[in-house]
Amino acid sequence: MTGRSFFILVINPGSTSTKLAIYENEDVRFQESIRHDSGEFDQCQKTLDQKPIRLKYVREFLRKSGIAKGMLSAVVGRGGLIQPIDSGTYLVNEKMKRDLMDDFASVHASSLGGLIAADIGEQYNVPAYVVDPVVVDEMEPYARLSGFPGVERKCAFHALNAKAAARKCAAELNMNYEDGRFVVAHMGGGITVGAHRYGRVIDVNDAIAGEGPFSPERCGAVPLEPVIDMCFSGKLEKKAMMAIINKRGGMLAYLGTNDLTRVEKMIRDGDEYAALVVDSMAYQVSKEIGAMIAALEGKADAIILTGGLAYSVRFTGSIKQRIDRLAKVFTYPGEDEMNALNMGALRVLRGTQKLLEYMG
Repeated sequence: MTGRSFFILVINPGSTSTKLAIYENEDVRFQESIRHDSGEFDQCQKTLDQKPIRLKYVREFLRKSGIAKGMLSAVVGRGGLIQPIDSGTYLVNEKMKRDLMDDFASVHASSLGGLIAADIGEQYNVPAYVVDPVVVDEMEPYARLSGFPGVERKCAFHALNAKAAARKCAAELNMNYEDGRFVVAHMGGGITVGAHRYGRVIDVNDAIAGEGPFSPERCGAVPLEPVIDMCFSGKLEKKAMMAIINKRGGMLAYLGTNDLTRVEKMIRDGDEYAALVVDSMAYQVSKEIGAMIAALEGKADAIILTGGLAYSVRFTGSIKQRIDRLAKVFTYPGEDEMNALNMGALRVLRGTQKLLEYMG
């Protein structure tokens, strides 16, 4: 099976971009990142209305790439906010399409990945997949209790990149991801730190819900009493409070920017408060890594630092000095989402991984 060539179209929609690539097995043959200007979606009442516009770009990309109808083996799109599922590669079936068009799911551009993939798959008569969307939920039952009956901890994290980084690390250690124990810290605008045990993420902080370290844009876990006071002050509505927690908190709230490169320049220019904020963020990431080591019974084959913040030697160095005695530390800066999507599809096409059915 591994000697055959598979051509796979990868579609990754973001809020301001649509990333496209055609892979032949593991190798990129064509790629393009389309930037959508601020006015392009002005006539769209909601994110779902952007689908025809983005679909037009995908079809034009296919035309320019010269991939004929009989050449394409599969289409894979970024998964959206569907129902919680196990990790893996899923066929985009009718149930998934309905859920991707739900009012909740369709608020995020990632939901368009599966929908556009389904349209292209139908046009080219090939299967359409999604791989490891953010709703991957493999948490253990004892990780779900919050301490407040009726409020259960939920699982939402950077599953696609975190699992891809763990697989990459496992390969470097000459082992299978499914045989290892890893702590993976994905560090970007939001920060999630997960405990990966034998191919399953048994615990991870929900950054959207306000758990874990503060990040460039998010507050992370904060003392509840002052927050409750703010909620009942009459000065802020729910939407404003959620924006503070998820979009205007963390480093942005302290320093007026979510750009770590800019903040590090402030530090080099002598800004001691900026240094305190960045070191505090690294300190909180280190604590969360320690918590996930405990979730793995103190046994980890590796600790992995990934995401955009991992490009910073200063930031990762501040973390490593606290955790490098716990396990060997690997750093994979940035996000390799396109390759992760391709590999999820390729494993299914090669028969080395089972294709999963979405039940909703």
